[in-house]
Amino acid sequence: MDNLRLILFFTLAFLGLLIYQAWQQDYGVPAQLAAEQAAKQNGDLATPQSGEDSGVPTAAVKADLPQAASGSAVPGEQQSGQNGQVIHVVTDLLKLEISTQGGTVQRADLLQYFESLDTPDLKVELLSPSGSDLYIAQSGLIGSEKGEAPSHEAIYQTEQTNYEMGENQDQLVIPMVWKSDSGVTVTKQFTLNRGSYLIGVDYLIENQSGESWAARDYGQLQRVEPDGDGSGFTTYTYTGGVYYNPKDKYEKVDFDDMASKKLDIDTDRGWLAMIEHYFLSAWIPPKDQVEHYYTNALSGGKYLLGSYSPSITVENGQTQQISRQLYVGPKLQDQLEVIAEGLELTVDYGWLTVIAKPIFWLLKTIHNMVGNWGWAIILLTILIKLVFYKLSETSYKSMANMRKFTPRVQALKDRYGDDKQRFQQAMMELYKTEKINPLGGCLPILVQIPVFIALYWVLLESVELRHAPWILWIESLSEKDPYFILPLIMGVSMFVQQKLNPAPPDPMQAKIMMSLPFVFTIFFAFFPAGLVLYWVVNNLISIAQQWYITRQIENAAT
Repeated sequence: MDNLRLILFFTLAFLGLLIYQAWQQDYGVPAQLAAEQAAKQNGDLATPQSGEDSGVPTAAVKADLPQAASGSAVPGEQQSGQNGQVIHVVTDLLKLEISTQGGTVQRADLLQYFESLDTPDLKVELLSPSGSDLYIAQSGLIGSEKGEAPSHEAIYQTEQTNYEMGENQDQLVIPMVWKSDSGVTVTKQFTLNRGSYLIGVDYLIENQSGESWAARDYGQLQRVEPDGDGSGFTTYTYTGGVYYNPKDKYEKVDFDDMASKKLDIDTDRGWLAMIEHYFLSAWIPPKDQVEHYYTNALSGGKYLLGSYSPSITVENGQTQQISRQLYVGPKLQDQLEVIAEGLELTVDYGWLTVIAKPIFWLLKTIHNMVGNWGWAIILLTILIKLVFYKLSETSYKSMANMRKFTPRVQALKDRYGDDKQRFQQAMMELYKTEKINPLGGCLPILVQIPVFIALYWVLLESVELRHAPWILWIESLSEKDPYFILPLIMGVSMFVQQKLNPAPPDPMQAKIMMSLPFVFTIFFAFFPAGLVLYWVVNNLISIAQQWYITRQIENAAT
């Protein structure tokens, strides 16, 4: 009965979420329409020039910065960009395409992750230059009114267009050079290390112009809103922008927000990112550098999320370096929390993070010992049941005591027939006389509900479990059981549990309870196999525990 109540509670909450999502899809303002309305209403947003958007963050920056040049900096569907070449970079973890037009990272394939079990050779493409799936990382310098600087529209020169990390090589450095007519040379350099998804982006500025030269650097993510919203029948994951700083902590900026509101804050020790299920891209400025965060909505359903630094001045004859970092990869919590403060929060466990994080830590610790996520889930379930053993025992004893009085409850029902008010009064008198608390098993159940929901989000959000196999037919714990064997076992276990519980006195309620195993078997058939595995093991342990306690009480009564 406790598991049935847990499932009922979770189902109602989950169905409410699905209804809310459906309402938003049917009646919410489409993001592209909102973007067009916002562009008309807000004169300070970037406006298309000659039918295209530059994407240069001049709408957000101070008045001393130049207006963006006409033409689009977005690499369209052409693989070589509009005017530049494509530099191909391969490390042990990443396969990148970097355009010499601005040094835009226009494609990123994650070599350790594949799209689906059916296509193991098709790697996850996180960044893409394709028009309908546009998602790129842009960066550049914005000069003062008196100085030219290489924005993400500038054309760099490069001596090499193919870089591949060798077996004995731990680092790749990809330089490209831009020179102004006045004598300023900017070397933009990408640095990638073995075993890391973090990319260093550095600018080495050499000023031989005869006068001082000033500029600021920026990094921005440009993306078309995905067609899907990241949700399915059993899952909902956020896709959109986020940022972090010590004051506001972790904040989401979805595509509607980018269209209707302009992010306009100054902060340090922060970062900004575009996140989706399992993966993210993030620009990370230096910790001690004050940054200005901004958003923008462009034509064609494109959105910008970025930040820029304070202006720096390079005197004539001097050199100076500007740096920031770009993360393109999976949401690996251990790595993210080392890279930047709060970056691990992109693994979004929702309002139960305080419970979910220890559960994930324990699950990962067990996995490190047994080497299989399926067995780790089973052992975690056993540990959780041990923690809640006394609470569960209280619940089972309450139900077992009520079971003893089932014949007397039935006799009361026969006596009062359809007079439900007198029947309820007689039942309460019986409970009072026999010192039975009909709600005695509720508290243990309520305590376990947050644990169940937190575990659900751990299994849903943790990229470590993505396509992780268990045994035999379970090739991915993050996807549904392909043969529905685990949901069937769960349904049978629910039916057995019902037989151990006191039968409801109301015939209609009894019929409803008898149908629940069938209903939830169908419902859980679409849940991730890892979550169903947890419930199967939880049910089996609960059956054994409840049977043992019931037998003890029955034997004591004879």
